[in-house]
Amino acid sequence: MSMKIRLARGGSKKRPFYRIVAADSRMPRDGRFIEKLGTYNPLLAKDSEERVKMNMERVQYWLGQGAQPTDRIARMLEAAGVVPKTERNNPKKGAPHKKAVERAEEKAAKAEAAAEAAAAPVEAPAEEAPADEAPADEAAAE
Repeated sequence: MSMKIRLARGGSKKRPFYRIVAADSRMPRDGRFIEKLGTYNPLLAKDSEERVKMNMERVQYWLGQGAQPTDRIARMLEAAGVVPKTERNNPKKGAPHKKAVERAEEKAAKAEAAAEAAAAPVEAPAEEAPADEAPADEAAAE
């Protein structure tokens, strides 16, 4: 029987409250568990002592029995100093998706075209007739 230390959700709609439990990994999230080890209330401030409460003796016991903590519980245990901090690597998280890459390429191409247009020598416009002289067509019409 593989054991997990995980969160079991309670609370009402849009008001989450979690129990930290030791459960068989085959059981559903909110289903049968073996022992309640603590609580987690994400609605409280991060620096509040009431946010995460755990019975560390029992957590240590279950870890000694081979129970595997879930990612969220492992982070809580790292913050409490029970488990050594593990290095996480998710190189794809910060990478832009396909559409964003396309937009960035289009923007760079437009900026390059604008820079080339600005750097090209500017030719003087053809000389126009002075403003006080009326063109011949308009003078004939009067």
